Amino acid sequence: MKVAKGKASTRKDKTEVSKPVEERKVGKRKAALKADNSRVKLTKKAKSDKKDPNKPKRPPSPFFVFLEEFRKTYKEQHPNVKAVSAVGKAGGGKWKSLSAAEKAPYEAKSAQLKAEYEKLMVAYNKKQESTDDDEDEGPGRSKPAANDEDDEESGEDEEDDDDEDDD
Repeated sequence: MKVAKGKASTRKDKTEVSKPVEERKVGKRKAALKADNSRVKLTKKAKSDKKDPNKPKRPPSPFFVFLEEFRKTYKEQHPNVKAVSAVGKAGGGKWKSLSAAEKAPYEAKSAQLKAEYEKLMVAYNKKQESTDDDEDEGPGRSKPAANDEDDEESGEDEEDDDDEDDD
């Protein structure tokens, strides 16, 4: 036996579909999944916020070393072309057509930049480790608490001194 749906139920479905996704009614399971997904998005965003501006930039690949040089020549030959995508496509086509011998200087330059980057990263990592060690010692120290007690005592002494001056 099939039960026929009334007009009221189809109206609800139509209005439900016309609402934005956020406002639609959600079952218990879907609501729990939606809550879990929102937590995941926040953690990804939190990770991206922690980028260090002092961290050295990664070195360009041989193609991008080539593209820097190619961009200059392409702009001289085609001054009216303003689209970055057009330069990229032309550069990609030219890079594919180059032989291994023609790519060698760009690969050498890229290797040189990579070596410099690795040196910078070693120095950066050492600096990071030293700052991490300093931060670990900071909260564990009890010196600020001792200073607070000293401040209170010195404050009381100062008040006593003021009273003597008033007499």
